[in-house]
This record gives sequence, structure tokens and C-alpha cells, in this order.
Amino acid sequence: MKKITHSSKVLNISRMLSRSFLVSTLATIGLFAGSIVFSSKADAQIPTKVGTNEIVKYSQALLTIEETRLQAFEDIKKIGGGEKVPTIVCNQPSSIQSLRTRRARDIARKYCQRSQKIVEESGLSIQRFNNITLKLRNDESLKRQIHNTLIRLQKKPNNP
Repeated sequence: MKKITHSSKVLNISRMLSRSFLVSTLATIGLFAGSIVFSSKADAQIPTKVGTNEIVKYSQALLTIEETRLQAFEDIKKIGGGEKVPTIVCNQPSSIQSLRTRRARDIARKYCQRSQKIVEESGLSIQRFNNITLKLRNDESLKRQIHNTLIRLQKKPNNP
């Protein structure tokens, strides 16, 4: 009978937690990508090709926005006494107005402003970011490429 050492148990638990975090982050980002469209209008003409460089910029922006979103939702949840936080869609003011307190609405507005700034700092225009987000809805190849890029970026020790 083999003896299992404590370090291997810790390693397995650590590996499971890491995978669980990755899967939950990717699922959240998938849902989030559908609601991040900012107030600038996205053109109906979406260029067919999204370059590798754009995929990396888009993925980096999503990861950074996700950190901001998690913090904002946690803050709003605390204000609401642990109540479920409604979905906030940055280009739908009614979703922000649906929050119960002024402080929660301020946090949501700051989250949306910060998200827009993150996109602009990524090197993508808001319009291009929105176009890629819209293209993701129907392009399985692009979804897979972004998914793989997100995984790769999360594995890097110094994720930008």
C-alpha cells in the first residue's frame, strides 16, 4: 500500500482550486463579454478578421475588467447586505439606476468608467472592442482563440 505524502495532497488541492478558478473566471468572462458593450455604437460592419494582436489585447482587457468587476460587485453586495447584485450593463443606464442606494450606483458608474478606460489603455478602441464582443457571439473559432489566450495569460506569473 502506497503512502500519500502531505505535499502531494496539497499539490492536488492547489491544482484543483487553480483549475476551478480558471473555469469560473472563463465562464464569468463569457457572460460578461456579452454585457460590456459600451455606449458608443457598434457598427453593423464588423471586420471579418480579428488579428492575433487584437485577441491578446482583448483578452488582457477582459481579465483586467473582470478583476474590477469582481471588486465592484463585492462592494455593492456589502452595501446591499449580501443581496444578489443585479446585472449591470454599462450602456443601459436603467441597470445602474436599478441599484437601491446612491453609493451602489456610484460604484457601478465607476466600474463602467474604469472598464472603458481599461479598454482604451489596452490599445483597442471602444468601437473595436465592442465589435469583437459582438463577433464573439457567432464565431466559434474566435471564441476558442480568446478562450485559449485567456488560459495562457492566466498561467503567466506576471499577468498584465
